[in-house]
Amino acid sequence: MYLYVHEDKTIDDLPEELMKIVKELTHVMDLELTPERKLARENVLLVMKNIDEKGFHLQMPPDPMKPYLHYGD
Repeated sequence: MYLYVHEDKTIDDLPEELMKIVKELTHVMDLELTPERKLARENVLLVMKNIDEKGFHLQMPPDPMKPYLHYGD
């Protein structure tokens, strides 16, 4: 899973319920999100909206029982 947060946020800013789900966090990378940026498995506009409204966006792993079909641009 991936947890997207605004660069100004810390672990203390995240909801307790969320921290129960993610448990331990490991910093992976910093991304500058723009409407033009493409993400592999998420809609960048949804990620940006959730970060703006909730302070975070949680990306869960894909369901192994459903194939991931990418149709390209």
